[in-house]
Formats: sequence, structure tokens, C-alpha cells
Amino acid sequence: MARWTVDEPTKIDFDGVVALKANIVAGTVSVLPTGDRPTLHVSEISGHPLEVVHEAGMLSLTQKRSGMEGVLKWLQNTKGRTTITVTVPEDCPVTLNLVTANAIVTGMSGRVSVRTASGDVTFDGVTGTIDANTATGAIEGQGVGGSVTFNSVSGDLALAGGAVDRLNAHSVSGRITTDVDLRAAARVQVRTVSGEVTMRLPKSTSAKVTLSSMGGRIDAAFDGLGREERGVPKSVTGTLGDGTASLTVNSVSGAVTLLSRPDPEALKREGDHDR
Repeated sequence: MARWTVDEPTKIDFDGVVALKANIVAGTVSVLPTGDRPTLHVSEISGHPLEVVHEAGMLSLTQKRSGMEGVLKWLQNTKGRTTITVTVPEDCPVTLNLVTANAIVTGMSGRVSVRTASGDVTFDGVTGTIDANTATGAIEGQGVGGSVTFNSVSGDLALAGGAVDRLNAHSVSGRITTDVDLRAAARVQVRTVSGEVTMRLPKSTSAKVTLSSMGGRIDAAFDGLGREERGVPKSVTGTLGDGTASLTVNSVSGAVTLLSRPDPEALKREGDHDR
């Protein structure tokens, strides 16, 4: 086992990393894939030191304070923050536990799990399994794939680009906004209390659709979906294409909007015609 206590900017190389776990209170954490030796680059550190442990391929990074009292004292010190960049193999499992720290995870294909109180998290080109839990922090994803699980109190979720096999999103008041493709057998389930839901899908999407709300407005831009306004809840249901995927959205009072966008082939034809 190798152990370091880091209290100044530094760089550490590791022989091999099979899993990464970071517990960071304040600052910024960036995780990137590499085909070379894994590294930790600490570019800024103030307040309490960073404990680094590398054992049997497990890399652990911890800003440590004893108990909840220690965390509260840390948060009262606005100058305490750590900025780190970690490079690990592309398929390395990543676990991040954050308080106010922000995180950026790029290009990973393994499982990525993030828990944050108020820090914002960005997933860029992550194609593995994403598990994101937040109280008030915003979660953004660009070019994501695979499976996405999202749980929030008031933090927002925004996904753009990419194609998902599974999306399971739950929110109390946070907004959920997605503009992604659904793979052939994709399963999408979204539930909110008062949070608004806006989803945009290609016109050629094949899915069984159920949109329902106790008191929120429901709008759908796709033909072939039937509307039921009588009774509670209100609903819009139907089948798009051959219905290989499924999309279910339930809200209590939040508005639900399903938008359509042209398929890439149609946009290409329009571009060729304009030339």
C-alpha cells in the first residue's frame, strides 16, 4: 500500500488503477481516460490536506474531516478548496462523493457513480452506466450512452446528444430536460412531483408512450398519440413506429412536454437541397 498526504500542488503517477473513489468537500474534480499510466494532478489545494491511498489498484482520494461537525466547519471556510485532475483507464469504475465540489467526467465507459449535495456535475461522452444523485446540484450530460439513473430533490437534469439504453429519472422539483436518441429496446421512466419534464426525440422514434399528470399540462408533438382529458390523471398514450422502446412519464403537478426533431437523414437531405 502506498499513501500520500498532499498539502500543495503536485503530480503523482500510479502503476495501475482498477477503481477510483474520491470524497471531496469543496473544489473541482475532473476525471479523464488515459492509455498511459494513471495520474493525479493537484493544481490547487487549500484548507485541509488530501489523503491519497493506492492499494491493490484501488485509488482513494479523501478530504477528511471527522464527523458532520468537521464538514460544517469546512463549509464555513470559503477559502478551503481542492482542484484535482485524475486520469485512469477508460473502463475504470469511478465513485465520487461530493458536498459543494463540482465534477467533470469525460470519456469513461465503465460505471460512474456520483453523489453530491450542491455541486454541479457534467458528464461528457460517458458511455457506461451513470448513477447520479443530487440534492440541489445540476447534472448535465453531453453525448452520453448506456444506462442513466438520476435522483434529485431540486437539482436539474439536462441530457443532450447520444443514445441511451435506459433512463430512470426521479425528481421532486428539479426540471428534467432531454434531447437524446432511444436505442431499439430502450426503457425510459421519468417521475416528478412539481418538476417540469421536456423531452425531445427524433421523428422516427419507435416507442410505446405513456405521459400522465395529475394537474400539470401535457403537450405532445407526435401524431398518433391519443389524449385522455377526462378524470384524473390526464394522459397521452400511443405507439410510435413499431414500439420497440418504451417511454413513461408521470408527474403530480409538473408540466410534461414531448417534442420531435427531424432525423439526421432528413436534415442532410435539406442541406443537400439548399446547395
